[in-house]
Amino acid sequence: MGNIFSGSEVVELGIQIEKNGRDFYNVLVNKSKNLKAQEIFQYLAKEEERHIAVFQNIVNKTQKYEPQGLDADTYFDYMNNLASGYVFTQKDKGAEAAKNTKSDLEAIELGMGFEKDSINFYEGMKKIVPPYELKIVEELIVQEQNHLSKLSDLKKNL
Repeated sequence: MGNIFSGSEVVELGIQIEKNGRDFYNVLVNKSKNLKAQEIFQYLAKEEERHIAVFQNIVNKTQKYEPQGLDADTYFDYMNNLASGYVFTQKDKGAEAAKNTKSDLEAIELGMGFEKDSINFYEGMKKIVPPYELKIVEELIVQEQNHLSKLSDLKKNL
């Protein structure tokens, strides 16, 4: 069985996740009537935009990188299964998900789920990026954890 993804293709999925996250939060900025929620959604949209640039830089460096010391077929099969169950790896799903929310609370809970899924995906990504990019992915995970915390605080204060 051949690799389903190359390392750079997994990072490209990270880019798509971040684009969908940005679109999700941008729609919510305009949809929400709560000023605090709008502020948090706007902040998160800008954060996702920054992450797109970081991942693009990583993908430019991982084009020729092949991960060492792992069962590539099994690992890439795992990443494929993880990605296929994650709606934010599909183009234009972020804005669609936001448009379908009925309340700020529903949007926040959905955002919290997306942030958790992103953290799980990026944890898996750590095995396929070149060692010199590992610290960057770990920092992105910390930032996604911070996003989750911001959404959790917002939920408590609604």
